[in-house]
Amino acid sequence: MIRVTLAGLALSCSFATIAVAAEKEAKDPYLWLEDIEGQKSLDWVKKENAETDTLIRSRPGFEADRKRARDILDDDRQIAMPGEVMGDTITNFWRDAANPRGIWRQSPLDAYLAGTPEWKTLIDVDALGKAEKQSWVWHGADCLAPAYTRCLVSLSPGGTDADIVREWDRSTGQFVDGGFTVPLAKSSVTWENADTLLVATDYGEGSMTASGYPRIVKRWKRGTALASAETVAEGETEDVGMNVFAFTDGDKRWPMISRGKTFYTADYKLPNIDASRYISTIVPDTASVRDVIDGQLVIFLNKEWSGVAAGSLVSLSLEDMSADRQVPIVTAMTPTNAQAIEDVAATDNILWVKALDDVEGKLFALRRDPQTGKWSQKDVALADNATVTIAGAVAKRDIILATAETMLVPPTLYAVSEGKAAAAVQSLPATFDAKGMRVEKRFATSKDGTKIPYFLVRKTGATGPVPALVHAYGGFRAAQTPSYLTGQPYRAGPLGLFWVEDGNAYVLANIRGGGEYGPAWHQAALREKRQNSFDDLHAVAEDLVATGVSAKGKIAISGRSNGGVLVGAAMEQRPDLYGAVISGSPLKDMQRYNKLLAGASWVAEYGDPDVPGDWAFMSKYSPYQNIRKGVKYPPIFLYLSTKDDRVHPGHARKFAARLKELGNRVYYHEYMEGGHSVGADHAEDAIRAAMLHAFLLRELVEKK
Repeated sequence: MIRVTLAGLALSCSFATIAVAAEKEAKDPYLWLEDIEGQKSLDWVKKENAETDTLIRSRPGFEADRKRARDILDDDRQIAMPGEVMGDTITNFWRDAANPRGIWRQSPLDAYLAGTPEWKTLIDVDALGKAEKQSWVWHGADCLAPAYTRCLVSLSPGGTDADIVREWDRSTGQFVDGGFTVPLAKSSVTWENADTLLVATDYGEGSMTASGYPRIVKRWKRGTALASAETVAEGETEDVGMNVFAFTDGDKRWPMISRGKTFYTADYKLPNIDASRYISTIVPDTASVRDVIDGQLVIFLNKEWSGVAAGSLVSLSLEDMSADRQVPIVTAMTPTNAQAIEDVAATDNILWVKALDDVEGKLFALRRDPQTGKWSQKDVALADNATVTIAGAVAKRDIILATAETMLVPPTLYAVSEGKAAAAVQSLPATFDAKGMRVEKRFATSKDGTKIPYFLVRKTGATGPVPALVHAYGGFRAAQTPSYLTGQPYRAGPLGLFWVEDGNAYVLANIRGGGEYGPAWHQAALREKRQNSFDDLHAVAEDLVATGVSAKGKIAISGRSNGGVLVGAAMEQRPDLYGAVISGSPLKDMQRYNKLLAGASWVAEYGDPDVPGDWAFMSKYSPYQNIRKGVKYPPIFLYLSTKDDRVHPGHARKFAARLKELGNRVYYHEYMEGGHSVGADHAEDAIRAAMLHAFLLRELVEKK
């Protein structure tokens, strides 16, 4: 008789898991490239960068492209986008040629709304970095209402997600001597009151989650040591992380704590009735907290709840929740099947909602009847067939600040009031001549019959197949909406403009995995359904061929971050269809992604490669593991940052090394700063736009 104890079985399983993991690593000859700052790795990076520079930067036209891209990005006619409205003052963060790292500044609100702002510099990030001998990148400021005198300023060294938080006084223009300072970490910090902060940060061993985010929230009182602060909430090691934030509702401040259990589930806490402790709410863990208005917490439902459809907005009484009373569940808005609620902002009396309607922007104004608690809804006219973005709010005046733009029409910032015509605050002058161009919205049919929208830009009257560039994302509920061509595709500056001016076609594809049609659109490409997003991209490319826009082998695909998984899988599944690939800050090794930097936080999106059932479907598309000997893949341009502390640089490095080992063409450029967004300033962004344009010309236009 054989007896196996549970402890023995668990130990055996543990040894088996370790053995499997060790075997996986032993089969990876490029594991050493995961050593981010190791000398051997950096020597490899420098060699790859130099090879790409030799091919690209000496080309005729490169310098002209770089200069033009820089001029566009630094144009001082750009819209001064609103920051925080602080009483009768509004802030803005501004970058131009003279201020590459930017200035944080303020203007009287009335002057700003009239289109004649009177700017006063608050913090010059370039000057601060020079004085402190740090490569500071601005991460924002949080000023405490209603005085807005004391601010929490976040600064990152080199552009990493980790930053330092320092207290700053707006009345003196100085950092507060002996004020609050949170050391360098991936922190979440907010004001509880003028002398107290809620701080989720790295408190030492055991205080961070497996994903690399804070696990513990403490209440830190002025004049005491952070290490001795009172713990008010804790998560688990396997959580994504703890987050703190606050809403202002009239004169009432509502600090909140969220425990991110997975990327898509969170438990929310708010202060109890006497603010002595934080208590749980009835908010379902699948919902997203959006804003506060008139004593109501507004949440977005990612799944059906209490008879209310997924994709809807619901309001809940904050006072009832804080007093632990029964809370009425009231529907504020439910979109149509063609719509998706994308953004929400509250002013004192109006809840403003930006929605997508077949991927085109719509703006709505919602009001709550104080007697019945029911919500009414009105359409707000802004711009037809445009991308609409909520940019800010003037709460006391019930004004929303919103932009409208298309791929060919530059953005205009509007001040919108209910019942009045929208007033233009500032417009970006046209930075190119769009007269000879046109935009079409089309639909491709994916493998399972789903209609996939995409936006096509090309010259008017274009005939015959031309090279095409298709940009897509397909994940994390992130909708891809059209914007002015000088900003397309994402993080590549005016590349889309250069490409269309050449006589080629630029495409923005709205594949599944994003949020273009609400929660169901995202869930259709989640985990084991990931192939749907790849099939959608193939369908768009095939539609370009079938309609004569482009031809097989003349289509480039572009994807960044999660889009790196997308284009990596796509180029391997259909090397016959694509002629070039652009991949920025990419995920590639899905077998190890959960062990690299913030990777563990995305298990809810992709699956867990250490679970055999999950790896069974992930292994079919993981780009790094699916490179095959003897297959000729389209040439790829990989760009990234050494300082990316979200997506590990090892993904791109190993993918490049393996492709080159098997004789494929790889262009590689790894910036030393910039974090996940790669460019720390416009200079690097301009170089990247010029490099990618040269790459596309070389591979799709000049090569026969």
